[in-house]
Amino acid sequence: MLAFAWAACAQILKPVTWSYAAKRLPGNQAMLLLRATIDEGWHIYSQTVANGGPVKTTIQFNAAKTYTVIGKPIEPKPITEYEKDFDMKVSYFEKQVIFQQKIKLNDAGATTIKGSIEFMACNNKQCLPPETVEFSIQVN
Repeated sequence: MLAFAWAACAQILKPVTWSYAAKRLPGNQAMLLLRATIDEGWHIYSQTVANGGPVKTTIQFNAAKTYTVIGKPIEPKPITEYEKDFDMKVSYFEKQVIFQQKIKLNDAGATTIKGSIEFMACNNKQCLPPETVEFSIQVN
């Protein structure tokens, strides 16, 4: 029975890992860096995928009095191609992608930025259910 439980745990796929950083900018601003490291053969989708396709990556920031989000998250140029499973062109990232978000700090002190990222990982055989990860980024 123990071998069966171990085998079941081995089936859990986690092809995407996230890491976070912040870089101070002049004028009481900072750039948040949200990096997805994606296993070989897997990809996650851009923030710009049209409705009717796969789940696009969505980044949410919790409201707080210590900072203001400036604009929308920036992403690098994705790979865009037709996917027959979705019957449409989709944009996605492989291996690694860094999303960037500029914020205005409402005071000069350190603060913590919290939020969540929803994304869906696929390979050429399957798509995993959409996943939401919570993040906390310290800005010193």
